[in-house]
Amino acid sequence: MKVVVRGKNRFEPTVAITEYATEKLQKMDQYFANGEAIEANVLCKAYPDFKTVEITIPTKNIILRAEVNGETIYEAIDMAIDRLVKQISRHKAKIAKAIKHRAGVSGYYEKEMLVEESNESEDEVSKLVKNKSVDLIEMDKEDAITQMEMLGHDFYLFIDSKSHKPSVVYLRNDGNYGIIEAK
Repeated sequence: MKVVVRGKNRFEPTVAITEYATEKLQKMDQYFANGEAIEANVLCKAYPDFKTVEITIPTKNIILRAEVNGETIYEAIDMAIDRLVKQISRHKAKIAKAIKHRAGVSGYYEKEMLVEESNESEDEVSKLVKNKSVDLIEMDKEDAITQMEMLGHDFYLFIDSKSHKPSVVYLRNDGNYGIIEAK
């Protein structure tokens, strides 16, 4: 696995931090069938009272992401990697079942893992704090729901493989899913 470590908010990662993150993420190669072709992006941020580490592992069909706050960068790296491993374990069975028919996707996870429950909660956001652009991927509605759940979001933007139109799948307050299709 190729690891890219960057700093933000006037924080420059030291060689020791870069080596630590690389060593820890190399151990995750065991979960991927083609680990050497995968790139992990580690973003380290420093704030007065805490440090934040964001790890994103984008692959062709799956995006793994964890953002964690800790007292030190090393602690935050460890917690982010633990969260990624839990994310993989939670979704291993779901991916194998839901998108097994898509070539290559179910083969991303090499090692069988036990599915664990997670008590993670998302912080509520009351104002616009981030602007993000994404590449839309053509997929069916079930795959979009799986991607949305894997990211831990309550919506997911994609191109519907049947209608070839931009669409948004979202989680409704009643626990069901909704689709918004562009005209």
